[in-house]
Amino acid sequence: MATSLLTIRQLDVAGLTDLLDHATYLKERRARGIPETRLAGKTLAMVFEKPSLRTRLSFEVAMSELGGQGLYIRGEEVGLGVREEVRDVARVLGRYVQGIMARVFKHSTVAGLAEHAGVPVINGLCDQHHPCQILADLLTIREHLGTLKDLNVVFVGDGNNVARSLAQACIITGSRFVLARPAGYGFSAADQADFGAAWGSQVVEIDDPQRAVAGAHVLYTDVWTSMGQESEKAARLRDFQGYQINESLLAKAPGAKVMHCLPAHRNEEITDFGVENPNSIIFDQAENRLHAQKAVLSRLMG
Repeated sequence: MATSLLTIRQLDVAGLTDLLDHATYLKERRARGIPETRLAGKTLAMVFEKPSLRTRLSFEVAMSELGGQGLYIRGEEVGLGVREEVRDVARVLGRYVQGIMARVFKHSTVAGLAEHAGVPVINGLCDQHHPCQILADLLTIREHLGTLKDLNVVFVGDGNNVARSLAQACIITGSRFVLARPAGYGFSAADQADFGAAWGSQVVEIDDPQRAVAGAHVLYTDVWTSMGQESEKAARLRDFQGYQINESLLAKAPGAKVMHCLPAHRNEEITDFGVENPNSIIFDQAENRLHAQKAVLSRLMG
């Protein structure tokens, strides 16, 4: 695989399969209590411009369980692009650590770190992509459905970073991705161009959620208002009415697995029934952040 992981589209089927197989291997060894030491003596700098529960814990635990250590760095302590230029921060970090994970506001920031650090850089989330989340999602889907090919994956929400990365993953694995969204909340023209020949066939948008979820193997959602969109909350709450994963919508896709990248705003984009029903695999997703990221760290820093 590449020396850094910034987007899902960097991976082909072979690279993706290798990471998922390695994640499964590491997950099984952890369950058997077998210690790992492949990152002994190595440090991962974890830079957070955006707060996190799963990203911080999963990476910190992952480094510990691989024999290394994760160093938490608050974004305001660094001031990426404000107090100090991204390229200068990258060069300094690259002299101290063997890898960098960055959870940032702009993709240009994590791309700048990768360009100048001289060590592997992992995109822990940015405005455009969320590859680590999607690797955990794919691991979870494969565990529950036995395949990543020829599935109908329906994302109920807007064309955000998670939806964009998941659509790219479906293109790679040979599944169909449907974005169920209200008008004005779909993928941008740049996204559509990036999807290439898959746009309009393998990746589609539908404005009727009841019709969109028919035949779904996976129903996925995310918060209607992400970090940085707080000023849009009232409008989004209004515009997304009817796009909730609830008992009524799930009845249109019996047997579909329910997914959410968390945190969930319960009774907005998803009800308690959606989170807690027997087809929910949401907390398996959350756990698999650890195992998928251990695979990424092992491959990039091992």
